[in-house]
Amino acid sequence: MRIQVHVPRPTAIGAVRLEGVRPDVPVPELEARLQRLLDRLQSEPLPEELEARRQAVRTLLRNGRYKPTGRAKPASEYLLREAQQGRFPRINTLVDAANYVSLAYMLPISLWDVDRAGSEEYRFRLGRPGERYVFNTSGQVLELEDLLIGCALRDEGERPIISPVKDALETKTSGQTRRVGVAVYAPPEACSIVEALLQELVELLERTGPEVRLRAFLWQESRGEEG
Repeated sequence: MRIQVHVPRPTAIGAVRLEGVRPDVPVPELEARLQRLLDRLQSEPLPEELEARRQAVRTLLRNGRYKPTGRAKPASEYLLREAQQGRFPRINTLVDAANYVSLAYMLPISLWDVDRAGSEEYRFRLGRPGERYVFNTSGQVLELEDLLIGCALRDEGERPIISPVKDALETKTSGQTRRVGVAVYAPPEACSIVEALLQELVELLERTGPEVRLRAFLWQESRGEEG
């Protein structure tokens, strides 16, 4: 897997690709870590370090017309609200593990099925006028103009499939997913945090079966450029 980062604001993108994962296999250690985190967030305020990171992510996503507030806020903030209100979503082991580390490190994450994406190369840039994708089974659409997005590079061109807010329905994981890609979006000062997050996520997903293999572990930092 290869990634390119071409955005006007200093940004770090971390990514991993694993194969052989089993979304239907429970991981007791994930359940234990997640429950401890949920208990803490329901009884204590968000630690200052995580609150500062939450604000930094909002700044990262504030580009042109895009304002990361309301329904357009980062996915990590949605998870925080649901956790604090006792409604943390549970989907399958892949999604639950990604949501756990997103919440624990307060950084937005994208998760996609590599086979459905049809690519091993991805370009991160700001969405262009008129770009959009459907993000759920109800047919709701996310407008992508000026939002940081990830595109699968295919023979027919770039296909937007992921963002720090919501990922496209087209490439979301399912019970049949065996090859998965993960991307983490962060301000450059959080590069070490991105690495720790990805390492914990890989360690948890490797517990879903003996056939799990890590095929890519990388991050790329952009100091800011138009693209």
